[in-house]
Amino acid sequence: MSFEETQGMQKNWQRAWLRLRHHRAAFASLGVLLGITLVCLLGPALSPWALDEIDWESIAAPPSWEGAHYFGTDALGRDLFVRSLSGGRISLLVGLVATAVSLLIGVLYGATAGYLGGRWDALMMRVVDVLYALPFMFFVILLMVFFGRSLVLIFVAIGAVEWLTMARIVRGQALSVRHRGFVDAARLSGASEFQIIRRHIIPNTLGPVIVYATLTVPQVILFESFLSFLGLGVQEPLTSWGVLIAEGAQSMESAPWTLLLPASLLAVTLLALNFLGDGLRDALDPRTGTPR
Repeated sequence: MSFEETQGMQKNWQRAWLRLRHHRAAFASLGVLLGITLVCLLGPALSPWALDEIDWESIAAPPSWEGAHYFGTDALGRDLFVRSLSGGRISLLVGLVATAVSLLIGVLYGATAGYLGGRWDALMMRVVDVLYALPFMFFVILLMVFFGRSLVLIFVAIGAVEWLTMARIVRGQALSVRHRGFVDAARLSGASEFQIIRRHIIPNTLGPVIVYATLTVPQVILFESFLSFLGLGVQEPLTSWGVLIAEGAQSMESAPWTLLLPASLLAVTLLALNFLGDGLRDALDPRTGTPR
């Protein structure tokens, strides 16, 4: 990539950041997400209770400042404030890591298919079409049943089924830049196909990748929550928002506070991620004017 094109990309990113800052909903959502992340990381340290510690005198107790149970306790007497924030760590980690796995597979696959083109592109995209027809929920459940329900397997399993759409997006972007001047110059200079894909094709697809990543994270969090709701996700002594919502749904009528905090945190996080994704889509759209 030439110096002029590098400078142009830097200016495009600067304009995109300026547009994002002027997108009030997206910029506020970014602050909300950072706030929730910090609270989940630091909040449990503010409570005297541990994640799996039982208060035998406060079984299914409502929220109260007495005993430092700010959001009550569950049916086993465990503090819901600590469990909700600790569960947020797992849910956010699953969302980020599984999304990273899906991006790694999808970006490499789509960039390779788009750059090679021709028969290779047709063959690789037919593989994607076939995989789209498979029941991925059933596939993930089978992985959980046969290989155990470890946290690492959840990352890999969810990420391995979320990469198909990203591969199509990146492939389309790669097709549009594979005959650009800087790609031809790199090819004539003797760069290998892998180097061209890594240094020239993938960097020019980052805009759509970033936007789709922000929309993939809430999908992954919901996916993990659904698996945990079925009892196939995170296992004790760990917890997640999906596990807590499943537990709270069972006692919703008699103890509604067990559902309130984890459900609220999950809803606010998903809403903020969607607003941020919309803002990034507008900010990275070259047809959008730069605010003054």
